[in-house]
Amino acid sequence: MAPTTQKAWSVTGKSKGFDELNLKDTEVPKIGDYDVLVKLEGASLNYRDLIIPQGKYPFPLDLPVVPGSDGAGTVVEVGPKVTRFQKGDKVVTLFNQGHLYGEIDLQASKTGLGGVYDGTLRQYGAFNEQGLSLAPKNLNAVESATLTCAGLTAWNALYGLKPLKPGQTVLVQGTGGVSIFGLQFAKAAGARVIATTSSPDKEQILKKLGADHVINYRNDPNWGETARKLTNGVGVEHILEVGGPGTLEQSIKAIKFEGIISIIGFLGAAEPKGQPQILDALSNICTIRGVYVGGRDLFEDMIRAIEANNIHPVVDKEIFPLEKAKEAYEYQWAQKHFGKVGIKIE
Repeated sequence: MAPTTQKAWSVTGKSKGFDELNLKDTEVPKIGDYDVLVKLEGASLNYRDLIIPQGKYPFPLDLPVVPGSDGAGTVVEVGPKVTRFQKGDKVVTLFNQGHLYGEIDLQASKTGLGGVYDGTLRQYGAFNEQGLSLAPKNLNAVESATLTCAGLTAWNALYGLKPLKPGQTVLVQGTGGVSIFGLQFAKAAGARVIATTSSPDKEQILKKLGADHVINYRNDPNWGETARKLTNGVGVEHILEVGGPGTLEQSIKAIKFEGIISIIGFLGAAEPKGQPQILDALSNICTIRGVYVGGRDLFEDMIRAIEANNIHPVVDKEIFPLEKAKEAYEYQWAQKHFGKVGIKIE
């Protein structure tokens, strides 16, 4: 039996930054007919979590809320009408609880964990059975928790519109969670990967992870044309665009005819001169799409691929206990991490 009280973080507002985060003693939630109670054992942070208490998140919120979309753990109770899970199952949370398959719609966009619905930075969570999936058998709880947002976003970028094929080329930017997942998924699929970074140290790590070419964008500000040259002038099929206005111009230079640029996240740098225009999609005959995580159908496709290829997420060496989640926020905000910032929950 689960206890009656638990430790849980709360985001109370969106004006004071990380001071809006508070750790409290709260009741363990009761479950309904179609709910399961999960003893959460691992969580991870995303840039989205960091900007919610700063008032910079552009999607729906319902504050106060338990933060965190990414969580994994063990089912400890099931409602009487639950059919998808049983006690003892290892599960992982779906980002938008109402996005089960196909394209996202307005209603599903309002079901985000840690934004509208109470999230994962707590010891126990009650979730509708439709908002969970079985965790990969080859991963521990912290590793599994990294899949909810960054993993699924990268998978959607590569498979959600025009699926990646072996032998194609993928360009990933930097060493954030989505980019690293994109690199791993692309290599598992038999694709070639071009990565960009500004750090010689990270260049070596990217190569160890399988990147075929690494371009230092500080030394080579015209890296888009360099990437195109690496494909014999044809261009790359998929670009995971995480830099926003600061990098889109170069991505357009690198993209192949009929290629896809997936716009991800809100990390854009200062706008450069000659900002790309929407008509650049026509003159370069490419698709530029925004990616908002993905549905459970894609999520479970990704989980099967992770098991089949024994892919392990890159988790930063510094793993924080639940009680120090605010320090984890500060650690990621200071960009001290490599890969995903993990939180262990006991």
